[in-house]
Amino acid sequence: MATSIFTKIIAREIPCFRIHEDEHVFAFLDINPLSRGHTLVIPKEPAQTLDQLSEESAAALGRVLPRISRAILRATGATAFNILQNNGAMAHQVVMHVHFHIIPKYADGSGLGIQWPARALGADEGAALATAITDQLQ
Repeated sequence: MATSIFTKIIAREIPCFRIHEDEHVFAFLDINPLSRGHTLVIPKEPAQTLDQLSEESAAALGRVLPRISRAILRATGATAFNILQNNGAMAHQVVMHVHFHIIPKYADGSGLGIQWPARALGADEGAALATAITDQLQ
């Protein structure tokens, strides 16, 4: 994997406002926040997308995301938040290193705005897709 701004932050080549660090995870304030308290949580393992990440690093992220979220809510007074994680350029990933955004949402509208163009899932399509995905989990 190519060096990214996140690998440079982990290596302390670029300064940041660090929130949390342990053996597997690094968290810091986003320098272009959508709202007050917008935080990035990244694995130290260099992986571009979530599907490329080891189970060990994924589990470490899962353990700290709730704790960091609670700390952000208490520190900022926000009562709602989004967690966003994009995989690949087509999915709006800009930095090609796995990362989660914790984005507090406030009454003034700051935070993440979302469009959700849902469509209906037909019974035949749903059954076929569920079987195809389940087969790949084996």
